[in-house]
Amino acid sequence: MSQNSFETAVLPQPLAPPGVLSKKSLGPMLLLAVMWGLSIPITKLGLGSIPPMTFTALRFMVAVPLFMFLARRELSLPREAIPSVIGLGMMGITLGNVAQSFGVQGTSASVATILSATIPIFMVILAAVRFKQPVTLVQWGGLAAAFFGIALVAVGSGSGVDDMSRTTVSGVFWMLVSAVGIASYYIWSAELTAKYGLMPVAAWNMLVGLLTVLPLAGWEMTAQPVQITVEALAAIIYLGVMVTVAGLILWLYLLKVVPARVAASVQYLQPVFGITASALLFGDRLGLLFGAGVVLVLVGLGLAASGKRSVSERT
Repeated sequence: MSQNSFETAVLPQPLAPPGVLSKKSLGPMLLLAVMWGLSIPITKLGLGSIPPMTFTALRFMVAVPLFMFLARRELSLPREAIPSVIGLGMMGITLGNVAQSFGVQGTSASVATILSATIPIFMVILAAVRFKQPVTLVQWGGLAAAFFGIALVAVGSGSGVDDMSRTTVSGVFWMLVSAVGIASYYIWSAELTAKYGLMPVAAWNMLVGLLTVLPLAGWEMTAQPVQITVEALAAIIYLGVMVTVAGLILWLYLLKVVPARVAASVQYLQPVFGITASALLFGDRLGLLFGAGVVLVLVGLGLAASGKRSVSERT
């Protein structure tokens, strides 16, 4: 385990022999990059009329029944797995997604998009701790470059034209909390799915996350107005169906046909689609500092994700 790169350590290996990219894999990779890349700008749209915890709850109220239906023949879990699955749901859904909603609310969509792309960077750090993986000088350099890029992105996004495009310190903080929570979720879920299977672990931890968010959403609704507009409803359905359910299914397909290292490269394309959509939807002002920060984050991501490839990836 300690000799593998972070992708091969925390993600399942392809069931089919990995080869060069083909139409069979390139098309799904581009589609997934678009689907996931648009998630932050679309979340921003939904948060315009629905507060963060309520929005998260509504998103998973759409996703959970659909995913439970798809996994209905694979829902059995041993009793010893229950505490871990409960903890996983609270880590990934309650902490990761609620923090992301607060972060998106407090940042421009462009800043939130690039900050969300730092999840693999935190996976490097957490995998090094959890699996005792060595971190090379190149990877440390990538981490340093990425975090410096985060700082430039945060200060170089511009004030925007209104509240929808304004970035705050608290917004950046919550986006980073979300990135750490989701990175932890990915690593922990990889361990659990290796033991108990992906579909039951994913289905039950989504349900746990929803059940823990619902009381928070109920409390939030007593203090803040909720207006479910057509725009907000479309955002909820898109995130629940396309990002959470269809995105996971597409991701699993990619892991079967290409190495995890290659599948994970969609992280490089997501910011491109997300930032473009943010500029079109919200008129985000992207200055030179922002551009420099994006470059540093992406370069840092590439360096941090570099490492020794496993034997299965070299064959």
